[in-house]
Formats: sequence, structure tokens, C-alpha cells
Amino acid sequence: MSPDSDTDPAIEIRRATHDDYDAVADFTGEIWPDRGGDYIPAIYHDWLEDEPGRGKKTFLAEIDGEAAGIVQAVMLSADEAWFQGMRVAADYRRRGVSHRLNEATFEWARRQGATVGRVMIFSWNAASLGAARASGFEPLTEFRFAHPDPDPDAVGPHAVSSDPTDAWRYWTHSDARAHLHGLGLAPEESWAVRELTRDDFQQLADDTAVFAVEGEAGLAGTAYRSRTYERPVDGDESNGSSDDETERWAEYGVAAWDGVEAARSLFAAIARDAADCDAEQTRVLIPETARFVTDAPAAGVDIAEEPDFVLGVDLTATR
Repeated sequence: MSPDSDTDPAIEIRRATHDDYDAVADFTGEIWPDRGGDYIPAIYHDWLEDEPGRGKKTFLAEIDGEAAGIVQAVMLSADEAWFQGMRVAADYRRRGVSHRLNEATFEWARRQGATVGRVMIFSWNAASLGAARASGFEPLTEFRFAHPDPDPDAVGPHAVSSDPTDAWRYWTHSDARAHLHGLGLAPEESWAVRELTRDDFQQLADDTAVFAVEGEAGLAGTAYRSRTYERPVDGDESNGSSDDETERWAEYGVAAWDGVEAARSLFAAIARDAADCDAEQTRVLIPETARFVTDAPAAGVDIAEEPDFVLGVDLTATR
């Protein structure tokens, strides 16, 4: 996103199609070169909906027939919308493109029954944070990723069960749930968060994995695996990797615990599960608080250098 001034009346919004790939790749290919570039050109055809009416819509902004911006809206639940991939071409910034795209996604989401819309923005992306606030988004929460190494022999001081009822019960009373506004990574959409429900924990226990730490004084932690996926390895001649290599990741949609010993037990269970999935890398969403962020390294787990922010907009306010 980019802060926009007055909206250009020449902006036209339409549904993006596979035929727009070259134009989109052209302007997104120039974004974030110092951070490895944008991911949209690599995933565009898989990311784009094949046809309308599938709970997802990608919007393209045009000015005088030239692609000026793009964003995607996805329904994550009956009333929760997710907005992602907002990009504005360098030549058309500060002309109201992101504002018009946001308006289009809000209108579409309301028609689908959404009462709230959310976005995730990297903490370093000041331009996107400013544009989101200007379009009506309010700050909700922040999180960081932890990265325990897969290890089939990892152990912790407490037992960890796979009981979804215990996992849910701990979540309902945890500080993490309050800080995260009840949000966790959505199993059905990458890089998206939504409100977690009791049914989610039951379904995840069947489909992936859930964890409940059994502390000395009762339940002391919870987590769940949201998905596994293949991700390209960054090409690096120094370690012998090539551009077409991939590595398997295991992703855990939230982790919460009481104290370092519970954290050590929970991350050990996650490490064993990741090894069982043949994962080479992991990422675990943890709340961005001083306690959680310092507990993880104290438990021997690496953490990301920077947090991510989640912002939301009340879609009922403008009906």
C-alpha cells in the first residue's frame, strides 16, 4: 500500500484475470528489491481465482488502460473478509489508487456478508501502514514468528497431549487469545488470520495436529498445525542451492503458553511433529509481547527479526 492523496477520477477498477499477468509482473517486479523482491509474480496464476463467485476476487486498477494497482479479497468465514496483495505501481502512487482498491474490496466483502475485514502488514512497511490507516483500518494486534528446528527426539519437562478439548479450553482463557483478539492463522488461506472456534480445534485434531501442554497445576499451553507446504529455497552458490530447489515447511497457526518450561514443552512437541511431517523448516505464530517474545529464545527457539501487524475495518459502519 502507499499513502494516496486525492483520488484520480481516471482510475477504473475491474476484476484481474490471468491475461493481466505481464502487466502485473511488470510493476510488482520493481517492489522491495532490497528484501528479495515481491512474491506475486511467482504465484500469480495459482493465487488468482479462476472465475468469479468462489469466495475470492482480485481487483485491478487501471489508469488510461495501464495497470496501476492490484489487491485481492477473500472470505475466510461467513462474516470475516481478508484483504491481501495490495500493490500500487510506482508511476501511479499518490493518486488514490489504493483508496479506490480498498473501497472496491469493502463493497465486495459486504455483499458476501462480511462484517469485518482485516489485513496483515509487515512492521517495516511504513507506506502500507499509513495507507491502511487512511482507508479506515484500525490497529488490532501484532505477532511474530518463532522457528523451532524439526527434531524427532525433542523433549520438554511437561507432557503434551493432542486433546482438542483441552487445547481449546486453554486458548479460551489465555493471555495470548486476548492479545491476538482471538485470531490465528487460517488453515484454508496462506498468510491470513481469522477468529478461531471450538470447531476449528476439533477439525484440526483430525486433519493436522493440536497440542495441549499438561502443566503441574493444569493446562499450560496450546498450539495447532495450520498446514505444511513446499517453498523455494533462495538460490545461494555458497550453500550449493539452486533456484528450482524447494524445502518443506510446517506452519503452526498460534502458540500460547504459561512460562518458559511450558514453552519448552510446547516447542518440543512442535519440533517432533514437524519432523514427523518431514519438514525442514517451521514457523509458529506467537503473540508480540515482551513475555512471549523473550520466552521463546529462553526456551531455545529462534525468532524472526521483526513482527507483523494486523489491522481491521468495521464493514458494518458504512452499510
